[in-house]
Amino acid sequence: MELLDSPIRKYAWGSHTAIANLQGRPAPTADPEAELWMGAHPASPSRLAVSGASLVDAIAADPVTLLGAANVERFGTRLPFLLKVLAAAQPLSLQAHPTLDRAREAHAAGHGSYVDAWHKPEMLVALTDFDALCGFRDPAAAAADLAALGVERLKPTVDALRQEDPAAALHDAVRGLLGAPDAELVGEVVAACAPRVAEKPAYDLVAGLAEQYPGDAGVIVATLLNRIRLRPSEAVWMPAGNLHAYLRGVGVEIMAASDNVLRGGLTPKHVDVEELLRVLRFEVLDEPVTHAADLGGGLSAYPVPLPDFALHRAVLDADRPAVRLPGGGPRIVLCTRGSLRVDDGAVPVTLSAGQAAFAPASRPELSLSGAGEAFQAATPLP
Repeated sequence: MELLDSPIRKYAWGSHTAIANLQGRPAPTADPEAELWMGAHPASPSRLAVSGASLVDAIAADPVTLLGAANVERFGTRLPFLLKVLAAAQPLSLQAHPTLDRAREAHAAGHGSYVDAWHKPEMLVALTDFDALCGFRDPAAAAADLAALGVERLKPTVDALRQEDPAAALHDAVRGLLGAPDAELVGEVVAACAPRVAEKPAYDLVAGLAEQYPGDAGVIVATLLNRIRLRPSEAVWMPAGNLHAYLRGVGVEIMAASDNVLRGGLTPKHVDVEELLRVLRFEVLDEPVTHAADLGGGLSAYPVPLPDFALHRAVLDADRPAVRLPGGGPRIVLCTRGSLRVDDGAVPVTLSAGQAAFAPASRPELSLSGAGEAFQAATPLP
């Protein structure tokens, strides 16, 4: 086991208190702290606390020991997942991620919106109540909400949403709104929603987003998505093509180690509407919330239908003071509450909240003891 020294990314939408409070540092911080990155992504790799070596460099020096031969064959000499603590004090961009095939094709062609050749499916598990937009809701329901506003210039969007084919309805509505952004239309919709925020969640959503992104067509597109509030330990799974935006809260996020993001709005960053429309899955997501499967003894597993990563949660207390975490492949263990001892049979480490450790593929199953909560990110067992 190796204790990790992991970087914090500072973005404008981050929190001045959440990550600092998790780690027991003074708060509020001078800058907003948005994400704690744990892994070997080249943009912000963790470092091994004892040697100070980058985890990227350590893997490059001995990939088979750290990653395992099967993972090297499948993913190359790279850690295929990235673990984060995400702290959103303000809404993030309206975005989606590409499939692996599209990422490889677009990156090889030099497409400006692709920084690497990998996909970025991701899962977020709430540590606090967490508000998010995730996946499309029934377009007929969205049409009813928008039509009730009585905004004449919304008629093309409402008509698009009323088509019988849900995929065509969603595609045409999103393309119409994002393909030809109309700040005046957004202003009219915001004005219509403002006195009616108590009537429907969609109206409250528009009013809130417009305060930060005035004139942004993403404010209207957001009404086409499921608005959810996760409770602690609940999760959302976001595969390729899932349109989503985080709104507020603190969570543990695991993803394939990529930085390919296609944005459509609600951001000052680069927006690529055409590529976003190309990768989106225009389908209704009836149940966006994911729950962990209880494995007994304080251990649970989140269902991930891909080979890039697996995520387990362990809760230890006086009645369950120890648990064995599943072995196999490289693993990162993050403590999110309490104090926990992680033992790999050689060099154990003690983690307090906000600390993480790395176990190479060559180490056996990990033993966890103490009182608190931890998440293990890993590659799935064969």
